[in-house]
Amino acid sequence: MSQASQPQPTSSSGIFNKILLAISVGFSAWAYLKARPPPPKTLGSPNGPAITSPRIKLRDGRHLAYEESGVPKETAKSKIIFVHGFSNSKHYHPFATSASPELVKELGAYFVSIDRPGYGESDPDPNRTVKSLALDIEELADQLNLGPKFYVAGFSMGGQVIWSCLKYIPHRLAGAVLISPAINFWWSNLPFNLTNEEYSRQLKRDQWSLRVAHHLPWLTYWWNTQTWFPVFSVLRGHPARISPTDREIFSKMFSAADPVKLNILRTHPKQQGDFESLHRDLNITFGKWEFDPMDIENPFPNNDGKVHLWMGDDDRIVPVTLQRYIAEQVKWVNYHEVTGAGHTLPYADGVADDILKSLLKDQS
Repeated sequence: MSQASQPQPTSSSGIFNKILLAISVGFSAWAYLKARPPPPKTLGSPNGPAITSPRIKLRDGRHLAYEESGVPKETAKSKIIFVHGFSNSKHYHPFATSASPELVKELGAYFVSIDRPGYGESDPDPNRTVKSLALDIEELADQLNLGPKFYVAGFSMGGQVIWSCLKYIPHRLAGAVLISPAINFWWSNLPFNLTNEEYSRQLKRDQWSLRVAHHLPWLTYWWNTQTWFPVFSVLRGHPARISPTDREIFSKMFSAADPVKLNILRTHPKQQGDFESLHRDLNITFGKWEFDPMDIENPFPNNDGKVHLWMGDDDRIVPVTLQRYIAEQVKWVNYHEVTGAGHTLPYADGVADDILKSLLKDQS
């Protein structure tokens, strides 16, 4: 046979490779678009959320929204910055809504509750780290003239932020309280057998969501918006994560709110979009930390301040056994555990008062 009449496998193989390449490129482009979160809705823009709260401008140009309550700042004995939890905003403030007004007045407590970056009316922080919000809090205190020392209090994922304050701005703190603070299963000082046991008790859907947030944070948005697999249960209010007392508190909280306030509570936290609020929260909370809370040195070696940690023993979101271990290892933390209480501990009857009393009883 002549060379011209022989088969030409190279030509067929080349066409097949080109088809595979085109499919691969097309799939990669589709996957990239699906994994890429949409831009946040711009606050104050014609089609964006309105700006209704006071805000400060931070050194990097971002704005941080806040809300004041309690006694007037000028006459206050104590100034407390409150940090909200996951899928909340500055309006979810237990000391403003659940504490006794008479006690607040007696203690002379002034509160400033913030919207964390990407939540409510605070600008997103695309460069957010474990450290950055502690520095934002310090800058807020300076711009609001809270003085050289102030208290910090945080709930749930906002409670976890207080560890960052204790690590990076301890010289500015008069005291601190962590309420049902979130725990990162990958903190290096947590014993493997204990974390493995508690991790295995998590819903399978949550185990996968936390793995994605820790190991593949760039996929967090896609994972929690796709419809092939179940997503992070807290995003859907899964009943397994809600204790009976939590259910009662939620029912009481939302049934007592007027329709306008109820709409604000539901829409305000995520009004800029889910990624900059919820999904970035997951990445920070369960991502790779540059420090372990159990390595933090006592911020008050001269006993001129206290750190308190409050937990409910029926918390079905944060493992109480891990919290107990942390409190046992960090000897300078004053641990309080409330029997029968769930994750919504600070909104239970009388608990906000107890937290304030323990935090401020030694104030000068």
